[in-house]
Amino acid sequence: MFSKLKTRLRHSRTFNRWWATRYGNFEDRLLAGVIPRPNYAYCVYHGARLAKRLGYTRMSAIEFGVAGGNGLLCLEQHAAIVSELTQVEIEVYGFDTGEGLPSPVDYRDLPYHWKSGFYKMDVTALQSRLQRAKLVLGEVSVTLPSFFETHRPAPIGAISFDLDFYSSTKSAMNVLRGGHEFLMPRIFCYFDDTIGTETEVYNDFTGQRLAINEFNDEHDAMKLGFPYCLLNGRVQDTWRYQIWVAHLFAHPDYNRFVSGEIQELPVLAPGR
Repeated sequence: MFSKLKTRLRHSRTFNRWWATRYGNFEDRLLAGVIPRPNYAYCVYHGARLAKRLGYTRMSAIEFGVAGGNGLLCLEQHAAIVSELTQVEIEVYGFDTGEGLPSPVDYRDLPYHWKSGFYKMDVTALQSRLQRAKLVLGEVSVTLPSFFETHRPAPIGAISFDLDFYSSTKSAMNVLRGGHEFLMPRIFCYFDDTIGTETEVYNDFTGQRLAINEFNDEHDAMKLGFPYCLLNGRVQDTWRYQIWVAHLFAHPDYNRFVSGEIQELPVLAPGR
């Protein structure tokens, strides 16, 4: 009986994916996990939905670690669709050295897996294809401190951290220290290098996971946490376990009500 139940569940998931691919809208495809880079789509979509509920008309989405640029191009496409769905204008920024990975600083950057020069960008080719995204080129530790003053971005609601190293990720996470006018009270974040394989053997003491843990240890009014709502998904793809949400407890809009106005349950008639 248990094996039959598993078979029915598997067939149901297969049907849901097929239906969403052929007939579904953006939300259907995202829910079924049949959309390009669903991790990007999830963060942008739910960041924009929160922005809408807070009354924001603009939002920013950031990719740290652009490499060849396929992810940034996909982020642009998702931003355009989500902007139309939510009527929230979405700015897109991509941070990268343009020269590939720098040299690892120490063991925390996993030099047994990463080498300097990996993922070099063809800046001219990528720039010619970008529609709305702005490239911020240079070491993130150098470019990020002046980012807010230079670009005056809309409040950030979605971030992809894909800089591979502990040291670079640690620097990039300083984006969450920006002024509240540049940040949403809850920010949907994706950390690419947190699961991997038996080659990387990511753990809590090196790489991106160490950067996340140290961030939480160092801040009382800001925390990165796993959104347990993702356990409700019909499709449990790996990317769902690479999402964290940054909670900015001291943000002036953190406690603003964004849920449904009517939540009372009706009293059922006798016998029902």
